[in-house]
Amino acid sequence: MYKIGILFQDREFEHDIYELIRAFYPGSEICSFYEEEEAGCDLYFRIEKQGDSCVIRYENHENKGVTSAEFIEGQSSDALISCVDADDSEAKERAHAIRKERKDIVKIALYKLLVKLTGKTLPWGNLTGIRPAKLAMGLIESGMKNTEAAQEMRERYMVSPQKTALAITIANREREILKDIDYENGYSLYVGIPFCPSICLYCSFSSYPLKQWKNRVNQYLEALCKEIKEVAAIMKAKGRKLDTVYIGGGTPTTLEPEQLKVLLDALMENFRCENLAEFTIEAGRPDSITREKLMMIRNYPITRISVNPQTMNQETLDIIGRRHTVEETKQAFMLARECGFDNINMDLIVGLPGEDKIMVENTLNEVKALAPDSITVHSLAVKRAARLNIFKDKYQEMTFENNQEIMDMTMKTAYEMEMGPYYLYRQKNMKGNFENVGYAKVDKAGIYNILIMEEKQPIIALGAGGSSKLVFDQGKRIERVENVKDVTNYIDRIDEMIERKRKGINTWL
Repeated sequence: MYKIGILFQDREFEHDIYELIRAFYPGSEICSFYEEEEAGCDLYFRIEKQGDSCVIRYENHENKGVTSAEFIEGQSSDALISCVDADDSEAKERAHAIRKERKDIVKIALYKLLVKLTGKTLPWGNLTGIRPAKLAMGLIESGMKNTEAAQEMRERYMVSPQKTALAITIANREREILKDIDYENGYSLYVGIPFCPSICLYCSFSSYPLKQWKNRVNQYLEALCKEIKEVAAIMKAKGRKLDTVYIGGGTPTTLEPEQLKVLLDALMENFRCENLAEFTIEAGRPDSITREKLMMIRNYPITRISVNPQTMNQETLDIIGRRHTVEETKQAFMLARECGFDNINMDLIVGLPGEDKIMVENTLNEVKALAPDSITVHSLAVKRAARLNIFKDKYQEMTFENNQEIMDMTMKTAYEMEMGPYYLYRQKNMKGNFENVGYAKVDKAGIYNILIMEEKQPIIALGAGGSSKLVFDQGKRIERVENVKDVTNYIDRIDEMIERKRKGINTWL
């Protein structure tokens, strides 16, 4: 394995530098050092500050070199310190702007160096964050024309013309979809059901196999309903209007019909759900869907569901541990249509183990024949907690293929299904350094999906592993309030979880 060392003699932009180097050298072992140490490294970087510049030196078995990022007047360390030390908010905003400008300059210099060293570019340029569309939207909302925002993305962030066009297109569609959402007085709600029929190979969510936890589901629901009641009261006291609800997981439809009724009754009794812009429930695993469950859901004002195959190739389903068949996916989708659901999303993953272009094409053709209302195309991202990463030696012979040709094919199919892109995000460790894109027909876009990515309003998350985002100060600040991930801890400590939210909401909203 290729080994890379990074000596951080200055750590101001440590995270961004590390992530950008990792993007150019996927699969390599990358070690961070804080004092001289380069034994055994195939490539070694030194990051240091000299006056008002950041100097990046590199050395490998063949040669060595240096580049520097020169900060311009007004961006000096002294200017930054004086702003940070000031008490007024304008000075702090100035400090934030100076630091961002310095970071961008460092990333431009490093990106150009890495292009020189590797002979390749990245589709998303030097962007290491997960929200390119948020960047594009911010540029447009600052008063830039589309052409000016596109130029900024290409020149400052080195984003390819194709990805720039995608981000600008999505940012404009998002603005249109969200035009009636009240960011300042509204909020959205996420409700987590952390149980699944089985745990997928790539999954890193807080999910638990239903078979082992079946006897504790009712206890979990009891705790969750208590959190629902208390948090609803807190938000009513704040005078906030609920815009969207998203019930995710895990797999919410692992709940039995009567358990779904308990959950949905609790939501309806405590939150005002009659006039929501959107109410989504994931029926993600086809092997968890029955007519009885779907008809129970139909009794409530739920406007959107997901039936998620991930792939329509049986061999891959078996490898990743989905434990259902392609035929069951088709049956579940058609059953949802029979039950009257007119806004059905399907999630797909490209880059799954062993899948090539022809297999992805088969999935797309099968999904196209079903005619869902939206699809979300995920580029496989293997996180640390996923079994595919934990037991990587076992799967080291598997191939993971994703490229621009495959991503173009998914977009072409979406267009053929009369869908356009409406939201976009990226994750760490994505195969091919690509993105996740949601495509939807007119009026079928997932509003919650946009809100969670663009961070325009507070998202209150209930249930084990829930991470609430408290967005305030006209969207300039975000504070998080976390629930514990472990189901047993969540049940036992539910009063503590409620008090965490009460304190966070009363402090920040």
